[in-house]
Amino acid sequence: MNDNKDVVDKDVVDKDGLQTSLRTPEMRRILTSSFVGSAIEFYDFILYATASSIVFANLFFAGLGPGLSLFASFSTLAAGYLARPLGGVIFGHFGDKVGRKKALIVSMVMMGAVTVIIGLMPPTASIGMVAPASLFTLRIIQGIAVGGEWGGAALMALEHAPKARRGLAAAFANAGGPAGAILATLILSLTATLTGDNFVTWGWRLPFLLSAVLIVVGLVIRLKVSETPAFQQLEEESEERKVPLLTVFKNYKRQVLIALFATMTIYVTQGLTTVWGVSVAVAAGEDKSDVLNWKAVGALTTLIVTFIIARLSDRIGRKRSLVGAHVVAAVLAVPIVLLIVSGELNQYAAAIILGNGIVQGLCYGPIAAYVSELFPPAVRYTGASVGYQLAAALGAGLSPMIASALILVPGVGSYLIGGVWALFAVVGAIAVMASRPFSESAPNPAASVVEHDIEPVAQTHGK
Repeated sequence: MNDNKDVVDKDVVDKDGLQTSLRTPEMRRILTSSFVGSAIEFYDFILYATASSIVFANLFFAGLGPGLSLFASFSTLAAGYLARPLGGVIFGHFGDKVGRKKALIVSMVMMGAVTVIIGLMPPTASIGMVAPASLFTLRIIQGIAVGGEWGGAALMALEHAPKARRGLAAAFANAGGPAGAILATLILSLTATLTGDNFVTWGWRLPFLLSAVLIVVGLVIRLKVSETPAFQQLEEESEERKVPLLTVFKNYKRQVLIALFATMTIYVTQGLTTVWGVSVAVAAGEDKSDVLNWKAVGALTTLIVTFIIARLSDRIGRKRSLVGAHVVAAVLAVPIVLLIVSGELNQYAAAIILGNGIVQGLCYGPIAAYVSELFPPAVRYTGASVGYQLAAALGAGLSPMIASALILVPGVGSYLIGGVWALFAVVGAIAVMASRPFSESAPNPAASVVEHDIEPVAQTHGK
């Protein structure tokens, strides 16, 4: 039996142990835990991404020249994203074997500790090449931690929620991402304003050190929630479960690829608008605080759109929602890139709202439930995390570096960047359309079908 199993009032759970509403006291705690926990972990992760655009190039990679130092800074950023699938494998294994809740607590402590250490890291001028090497290593550990966070937070919400509200419930974990980005961006902006010329020397460290306080808050909330009914049932069955990763790659390779391509557009969008786009705006001479404030507006837009589309996906299905989102991304890709490279703050503002806010929000809303529902409970943490985090690694991890290289192509650099972005969106739409109905991979598909005038609500990968 799972020692995290809490006694829940029978009046608020159904025969499967699921909450009967998103408004029950236990469900509110679970949604708060998923949202706040993800927000704190992504605060740490996005804090690094933003600092790599405006601080780390000069602090840890000085002497390489403006273009090469920024590229080197982005390479450490990429290392964190490339480590996310490893985090998905490690935490997915333990999340499927010993519980979602325990894996989430470990990932949060790991992330907070590393972020504080980065805030204390001496620059290259003080300790030489040890600084960039240490920064690179710490960023990898950050990537492993956040790679374990998303799957667990999404499953804690999804596996407790009523089946007809899973899209909205799982979106609370995803919404923590833009919420963390808002918090990180605003605190960096405020710190830049308050510390002025000292921001590059020591002011940037303050937001990193603040992570220690945030992690304590997150742990207090997270420790109060119960393990999911799906995992409790696996525990009660006392079935010998093999290595989840081997099961995933033996039986669910197709689902992993679908999850990868369906998610890729989200992270290409994020990398181009919130990392590469920020560096372009700052390099064009725009005030750092203004650029960061508009980035926060873009993240707030993401947050709002995520919840709206997640709720819609519970009504019309994840496939329809995601295909529509990818079509919008393909159409807007080139115009958004042209806005970014204009060198004007108002056009950058439009780009960040359209790209980070609208495009990413449209894709973000349904994706947590969509990817999670591709896999059965016994390997769901591992399968969902691996597919999703591979997309994060390739999309957000490499897109700033690719854009930095393509923009150097005379005359057509901007169009090449937009074209690559649009291509990923088209591939994503095709992958979603090609995905099998959820009933073909569900352990008990009949129990998940709810009549609806357009599409079964819980059979969200329907035709």
